[in-house]
Amino acid sequence: MREVAIVGAGMTRFGELWQSSLRDLFVEAADEALRAAGADHVDSIFVGNMSGGQFVGQEHLGPLMADHLGMAGVAATRVESACASGGVALRLGFIEVASGMSDLVLATGVEKMTDGADVTNVLASAADQENEVYHGITFPGLYAMIARAYMTENDLTEEDISWVAVKNHKHGAMNPKAQFQHEVTLEQVMNSTMVSDPLRLLHCSPVSDGAAAVLLCPLEQARKYTDRPVRIVGSGLATAPMALAHRPDPARLDAVARSAERAYGMAHVTPGDIQVAEVHDCFSIAEICCIEALGLLEREAAVKGAVTGCTALGGRIPVNTSGGLKAKGHPVGATGIAQTIEIFEQLRGEAGDRQVEGARLGLTQNMGGSGASSVVHIFEGV
Repeated sequence: MREVAIVGAGMTRFGELWQSSLRDLFVEAADEALRAAGADHVDSIFVGNMSGGQFVGQEHLGPLMADHLGMAGVAATRVESACASGGVALRLGFIEVASGMSDLVLATGVEKMTDGADVTNVLASAADQENEVYHGITFPGLYAMIARAYMTENDLTEEDISWVAVKNHKHGAMNPKAQFQHEVTLEQVMNSTMVSDPLRLLHCSPVSDGAAAVLLCPLEQARKYTDRPVRIVGSGLATAPMALAHRPDPARLDAVARSAERAYGMAHVTPGDIQVAEVHDCFSIAEICCIEALGLLEREAAVKGAVTGCTALGGRIPVNTSGGLKAKGHPVGATGIAQTIEIFEQLRGEAGDRQVEGARLGLTQNMGGSGASSVVHIFEGV
């Protein structure tokens, strides 16, 4: 296998982008990534997208996006793994370059969620239809059950969960492309509308539009495109039963733990080596569960990570310096690539006020559904 580097990145602002179509968003992000690297062609494109067909009535996104980028004829494929679609698109791009099949690959993600679809029902298609959705469950309900299971097993309070939202909004306030560029107080979070006990509105990521793209090439060719490439050193993908009732412990995200173990093994590193991480906080409880499953903190420390500042900028292991899905936004197909761009910027020293000093090794973890799929990547500054 060849070593693989990221040499360019592009991303739209995340939010309710009424003036931009699905294809507009894709082209904006992809064009920015290409321009950043000074590249005028690619060999292949992977488009992470969860539900273009349901959100905007558009399937067959590979050729559509290649055409509107001015690259009709290029190999282009849509990738779906629910909210992990972007991360899996990155993994497939990584594999294609590493295998020698292609030299320049665009790994992208895009979603347009605000054009009138019933978002609750569309997102519910990533849960088990027969065993969960048919009986009325929604994703806030599923994550509320995860939260209750976790609270039963551990000394976890609603206040602990709320501090995650406070932290991530503080980070997001420093991100010019975040959907929510403002801080929230603990009181605001804990007094926000109850959505599914114990989860409140400000524990939940928003409905978002947006796109993100990164350009991959062999590490040996990276200096043709940038003097600061970032190497992908590990990639792990895993699955778990889709229905919570089919899992041994609903409070434990086994797919996250397995995907992390595979990525750490490929990279020849341990969780203690990671200096900055972007994890899948679709609901604030998810960040706590993911940090533990990734091995970044032991369970007790993960519960109190945001409370103590351990997972904040300046802490032992800064998590979701972008603002996370909670504040940056969560256009589901784009999220995994947006996480990658945050780590790309961190390892290049380009994160501005969000910069983690001396960061050389970073991690992303992108999750589908209530944890039925998870993909982890580990990155190293070169």
